[in-house]
Amino acid sequence: MEVKIGIQNIGRELVLESTQDADAVAKVVGDAIAKGGELRLKDDKGRLVIVPANVLGYVEIGAEEARRVGFGAL
Repeated sequence: MEVKIGIQNIGRELVLESTQDADAVAKVVGDAIAKGGELRLKDDKGRLVIVPANVLGYVEIGAEEARRVGFGAL
């Protein structure tokens, strides 16, 4: 699933593909904001993204979709 993270005073957003489901990502984000610590997410390639929770502008959690394979239009 795609996760977009907007950071205060930064023009670009961080975009990563996560293997976690939407509820797990939402819980991690909520915990980070509540504790005032840092948001830690792993992407689908195993890289760790760490963002201080106090600079988060928004976190957009994409819908879970099965990836389509092929060239035909449905």
